[in-house]
Amino acid sequence: MKLLLKLSREAVKYRRLYFIAISSTFLLTAVNLIAPKLLSSLTELVKNGEAGKNLKALAFLTGGLFGLYLLMVLFRFMSNYFAHKAAWSLVEEMRVRVYDKIQTSSISFFHDKQTGDLMSRVVNDTATFELLYAHVIPDMMTSVITVVGVFAILLSINVKLALLTCIPIPFLFWAGMTFAFKIRPNFRLSQKQLAALNSKLQDNFSGIHEIQAFGREKDEQESVLEQAHSYTKAILFALKKSALFHPGIEFISSMGTVIVVGAGGLLAFKNILSVSDIVAFLLYLSLFYAPISKFARLLEDSQQAYAGAERVMAILEKPQEICDKENAVDIGKVKGEIEFKNVSFHYQEGITVLDDISFKVKPGQMVALVGPTGAGKTTLTQLIPRFYDVISGSILIDGVDIRDAKLESLRRNIAPVLQDTFLFNATVAENISYAKPDATMEEIVAAAKAAFIYDDIMEMPDGFDTKVGERGLRLSGGQKQRIDIARAILRDAPIIILDEATASVDSRTEREIQKAISSLLGKRTIIAIAHRLSTIRNADLILVLENGKITECGTHEELMQNHGLYQKLNLIDKEE
Repeated sequence: MKLLLKLSREAVKYRRLYFIAISSTFLLTAVNLIAPKLLSSLTELVKNGEAGKNLKALAFLTGGLFGLYLLMVLFRFMSNYFAHKAAWSLVEEMRVRVYDKIQTSSISFFHDKQTGDLMSRVVNDTATFELLYAHVIPDMMTSVITVVGVFAILLSINVKLALLTCIPIPFLFWAGMTFAFKIRPNFRLSQKQLAALNSKLQDNFSGIHEIQAFGREKDEQESVLEQAHSYTKAILFALKKSALFHPGIEFISSMGTVIVVGAGGLLAFKNILSVSDIVAFLLYLSLFYAPISKFARLLEDSQQAYAGAERVMAILEKPQEICDKENAVDIGKVKGEIEFKNVSFHYQEGITVLDDISFKVKPGQMVALVGPTGAGKTTLTQLIPRFYDVISGSILIDGVDIRDAKLESLRRNIAPVLQDTFLFNATVAENISYAKPDATMEEIVAAAKAAFIYDDIMEMPDGFDTKVGERGLRLSGGQKQRIDIARAILRDAPIIILDEATASVDSRTEREIQKAISSLLGKRTIIAIAHRLSTIRNADLILVLENGKITECGTHEELMQNHGLYQKLNLIDKEE
């Protein structure tokens, strides 16, 4: 019930559509209740042999019946269409909300999540809201109104016979509730298995190059088959219970008809009940048991919708780890001064990644981070745009604690160039301008030239309109890296973070990138990570990290005289 109340609060904004749908449902139910009465009157007219004598009454009843059937069509259309319109509008909104919640979650949220599972929550699980609001709830309301209305009419025809029709009802409800409690875990399991299948497919499509390169097609086919089989097994197990249950429900319902036929025939034999009343009773009986029999299917659908809604609400209700403070401020365009004050950080309790890090960078300076793998260099750079929050200490930009700044304004001042460059399946121009959607073509070209990728672009089939393929599949690693640099340059942010910016390029391209970086010196604050020490020798400050601590700091010349880790790293760089 708590979950239903939460979902109802989400659907309240579509109340006008639901009002039309529900009103149409009530009117449809009323028409359904009137129709058997007209048929009963027609039967009475024919039985008494008065149809030929009273043509006006016959025409009136026939016309009335025709009009009722037309109204049924109208009200059924309005009920179905507006309920579906409201439900699918809700699904659309929930899909966007779930996506937005995932999109704005901290990077740590994605550490133990699979892309396919998240996609399943956005697409498949939200679709169950349509099942709930366009089918389960409207049908449940219709069923309740119909049962109450029909039972009142049956009581007006014959009280004893009406009470006899209620004998199967407790058995129907008992069976329905038993079914509901047993089916819910199975549908929840099937939703999880479907998400697992989506995750496997997403992984395989992303790694298709590796699958083919290592000849693992058959192995992966078997793996996908196993996942698909697990989902099929889970859904069939749930449907098997459903298939066993529904015939039992139909049998119990049919016993009600047997009771009415037997008891009604006896009453008619004793002249206590007329033939027309028995006909009306049987017509109303089909209306009476249909909603009760449908109760089991509604329970089944509601369990499926419940399983999906649980997974959706688990995302929406998850606390946001990285978010704006209540009194967060827009810091505007900063000068680029960065200061770390006694910063410590860990991903898991007890495993320190950064320990008491302190340093200061003046606007326009270049700071290089070097050290062995796992020293905490990348983590340090990811703390600046608040992809993670520090455990202790503080990070200040232009004297403002970044936790006091609005996230959007903070990240607007930072342009990252990552080692694992991601390009969208769009044109070269669109990928460069992703950092500045309103950029002119002249600005895009200027950024490309500054990143020394312009000549490569002009050699492509369609120049700046060339599609790069998914994740930039049609480009070399060096081309992707330089497009990423062009994107960062175009953003014109005061702070640039370079994470292994020259890792995927040859020596010629590296020199070109060095020129691009050198052209930014003094104009932007640059935080650079590199294993190729030749790319950071001109840095104003070099920080050497080891085991999460700053063990050395200074310029290249100063550190070379210390005969410490930096000198060893530099010698390795020379050997390479």
